[in-house]
Amino acid sequence: MAEDTARRLQARPIAVSRAAPPASTQTILLIITLIVATLYLGADILMPIALAVLLSFVLAPIVSRLQRWRLGRVPSVLAVVALLFLGIFGFGAVVGSQLGDLADNLPTYQRNIHAKIESLRTATSSAGERGALKQATDAFRDLQQELERATGGDKAAAPASPPSPSGVGPVPRSSPPPAAREPVPVRIDQSDTGVFDLVRNILGPAMTPFATAGMVLVFTIFMLLQREDLRDRLIRLAGSGDLSRTTEALNDAGERVSRYLLMQVIVNVTYGLPIGVGLWLLGVPNPLLWGLLATVLRFIPFLGPVIASAFPILLSFAVDTGWTLPLLCIALFVAVELFSNNVVEPWLYGSATGLSSLAIIVAAVVWTTLWGPVGLLLATPLTVCLVVLGRHVPQLHFLEVMLGDRPVLPDEAKIYQRLLARDPTEATEIAEERLGRSNPTELADGLLLPALSLAEQDRQRGALNPDGRQAVADGMAVLLDELAEVVPAADARRVLCVGVRNNLDEAAAGLLGYLLGGRGVKADVVPCEAVSGRVIASLGTSGIDAVALSCLNPSALGHTRRLVRRLRLHFGPKVPILLCLWSAHPQAEVPERATAETNAERVATSMAGALSELEALGLVAPAEPAEEAADPV
Repeated sequence: MAEDTARRLQARPIAVSRAAPPASTQTILLIITLIVATLYLGADILMPIALAVLLSFVLAPIVSRLQRWRLGRVPSVLAVVALLFLGIFGFGAVVGSQLGDLADNLPTYQRNIHAKIESLRTATSSAGERGALKQATDAFRDLQQELERATGGDKAAAPASPPSPSGVGPVPRSSPPPAAREPVPVRIDQSDTGVFDLVRNILGPAMTPFATAGMVLVFTIFMLLQREDLRDRLIRLAGSGDLSRTTEALNDAGERVSRYLLMQVIVNVTYGLPIGVGLWLLGVPNPLLWGLLATVLRFIPFLGPVIASAFPILLSFAVDTGWTLPLLCIALFVAVELFSNNVVEPWLYGSATGLSSLAIIVAAVVWTTLWGPVGLLLATPLTVCLVVLGRHVPQLHFLEVMLGDRPVLPDEAKIYQRLLARDPTEATEIAEERLGRSNPTELADGLLLPALSLAEQDRQRGALNPDGRQAVADGMAVLLDELAEVVPAADARRVLCVGVRNNLDEAAAGLLGYLLGGRGVKADVVPCEAVSGRVIASLGTSGIDAVALSCLNPSALGHTRRLVRRLRLHFGPKVPILLCLWSAHPQAEVPERATAETNAERVATSMAGALSELEALGLVAPAEPAEEAADPV
């Protein structure tokens, strides 16, 4: 029995799990092209499905609440859908009655418009009988006639007749025979214009919205009834092998879309209610209609508020014989729009969607091109789903980079990039912004020193040439000079800050000198060439209270050991030497090994740690409580 089992196991092929190779750029572009073509060609089917998914996101929490009240799945879904469509029909009834009342008053508004146009014509009239607008129109008309005569006058003029032999008059020309007219073909159309053609040509386009609404209703009901089954099938299709990531992506997408829709409803209500009340106080007819339209149309990004404001402003122009009411209406819409955009939306949205402002605009244009007005309505929720895919699917990470609102570069990378681009001004702005919410030591350890570490990592990989290193070092010096105006230095003790190997180490030494200057210590920053065996004697031996060696590469302990020995011979045992291994982790073995191999008195791995070591030596005054670093080493 055991031998048969072993034989079967040996005969069975063993499945080897291999990681799928990353897709090439051409493959990704081909897939994107196919998806866009499918969205465009299948709009008639995909739009109702997308609308149904959007409605299911909105209605699913209500259905779940009714189910917890022991109402049952089917009754809960039917009750919610019926309530939704009753609300839609009620909204349509209110809008229809308001439009009917508006139509009854149109003759009065027409007379006011004629009177206002006449007043505008009178207001623009000049001292003569003709107004400036009419004079400009006549001038353009005369200019057009002159151009027509100049370009077509020669062709229109008839040729002169030659003189007669007697000289009395021209020789009469025989008129050419009239051209024979071609017969006009006559075709008798005997096509059948029966009831089916009437339905196809007239009722067909009118029934299309109702057919779409019916499809949305059916899809919504079935999605709400079978949402758990659809969720499981989506998980199986998307990646049953990674349930954690798939579940996280589904939860993230559902939470973001639901929160966005809820916040959008609140924003729209807080926008439409002041509009309706304000128009009622101003005396604009049918304020309920305009308030409801402003609430609904604001679901459409960018274009909705413009459409919502155009109708009442035009109506105010027709109602009032003067100009006060239209100007007040314009001021009302501008004030409410500014308050909603700058106060309500940032407060309610926050990071509700995770989309950048540019992504929202681009999404609105793309989805409107593909699906028309419905695409404009669905642009933000659909783009939110794309960002979620980019966040959880590595192959689609570019979607989050292009459309998301999260910073794609940390601040230290921005500092390094700006210094490398020889733009220390913008790097200084980033540092000053961070300094506004932290102290100088935290700024150095959390932002500036990591930026120099990135440069050192590129140097070790060979990706940073000498010109780039010099640009980073010079830019950091300019940045520290700008920040030194905020943190002045005073002469007291003197510390020699030395860069161990290159100009990047010298820039780190200058960063330590910047912090020492804020503590009342005079810091002399010198490059590694200044402490070489040939020129170290020029430094002198008096007036130096300590030496701080800055090194961004902790593995270069051989060169550091020789440098410590040289400094010890030059300054003697009374001057303590602090070895700063900036990129070393404080819990790693490098600091302990450095102490044993280099004979340096003290070792630090951060700016806060270096200041603490110098405090222990009595060279730096203790910092104020508000300026103490978070984690001194």
